[in-house]
Amino acid sequence: MGIRYYAYAFNSDQTEEAMKDPMRFVSSDPLADAWGFEPGASGFLNATWEQAVPQRDMLYLDKAWKHLQDITGPSDGSPVGPSYRMFEATPGWHVHGPWNRALSPDEMVAIAEDLARITDADATRRVRANRYFGRKASTPDVEYALLYLHKAREFADGLVRDGRGMVYTIG
Repeated sequence: MGIRYYAYAFNSDQTEEAMKDPMRFVSSDPLADAWGFEPGASGFLNATWEQAVPQRDMLYLDKAWKHLQDITGPSDGSPVGPSYRMFEATPGWHVHGPWNRALSPDEMVAIAEDLARITDADATRRVRANRYFGRKASTPDVEYALLYLHKAREFADGLVRDGRGMVYTIG
């Protein structure tokens, strides 16, 4: 199935709690939330294939987190921008487990501003500069990355507008 990215919003009055225990804000079955099936289901027969949690409360980035790390991460010796914190992770299959982080409402302001500065042309260049599964990025890879970059931007903007933070898990 692969390593996937899920983020959930929290209200500003929950910031201290989210920072102490990010996983408290993550669903017990985030894939069910993202794909619209009953949590814990062993099959997808009743899946709606539409996110079951409102868009303002959950961000699902499928497996695009690696592309988004490449887009927002270090390049040409330049420092990492604030938006990298939204995708930073070193998840593992079985040894390390999922990567979890909470980002406060204050952090989201800088992250949203940084995401807004990334042009599609810059993102395309950064994705094309990397290798995925031993091959150079293709046009579908770029389109996939841009789709999820736009979703991440919209989610971050909504969090800032509502004064909320987020927790994410990659695993």
